[in-house]
Amino acid sequence: MLIPLRPGELYRLIPAVATGQQFRSALGNPRKILQRLLIATIGGVITLLISQSQLSSRWGSILLVIGVVFLLYILWGPIVEAGRKNAVLRRYPAAALFEGEIVKTYRQERVENQREQADARGQLELIENRRTWLVLELADEDGYLGRISFPMTKQHASIRPGVVIRCVVLSDRNDFSRLGALTDAWLPGLRMWIGEYPYLLRPAFEDLCRMRLRKVSSQMGYTS
Repeated sequence: MLIPLRPGELYRLIPAVATGQQFRSALGNPRKILQRLLIATIGGVITLLISQSQLSSRWGSILLVIGVVFLLYILWGPIVEAGRKNAVLRRYPAAALFEGEIVKTYRQERVENQREQADARGQLELIENRRTWLVLELADEDGYLGRISFPMTKQHASIRPGVVIRCVVLSDRNDFSRLGALTDAWLPGLRMWIGEYPYLLRPAFEDLCRMRLRKVSSQMGYTS
């Protein structure tokens, strides 16, 4: 079942500015955090050192500000990244609340990163870090919709075909004949949120589901 969102509802569900949960997601794994920290430290220290030698010129204060900005990259970098992800979905002209069920689940092994490392003989070998992802295929009474995938953890072992799932569907067509994107999803029966990235403001989405689905159910009951 697809229930088109009203004007403004999508913007209330997917904020323009990153939430705390989105910030933590965009911050990334320890390797990504270390990369950000190195960029912030090296860029900030070098810029600040240069600014000290330019204090008497008009460039000194500008370089000082740039140095501080570099040092704060570990904070504003994830905020910008999360805001960019949100903006991609907020640009879709059509959005709808979807309620259906999981029709198929399967696992995939995906390579997260690669690096070269010398073995005992001094020869370089490619080391791959892999992670198990869970893929869910979704459908409703009108047929197949699409799939959601995300890194699998122990709590996801209870997800099975037939479980009710709710999310937001984005499309560049008002009739939703072509799927653009799916957000993270809510499994009300398991009281569980799933997805690669937390696009939705979760309490707001749960409240919207209760209001809109209750209204649809009452209308269907009245009609019948």
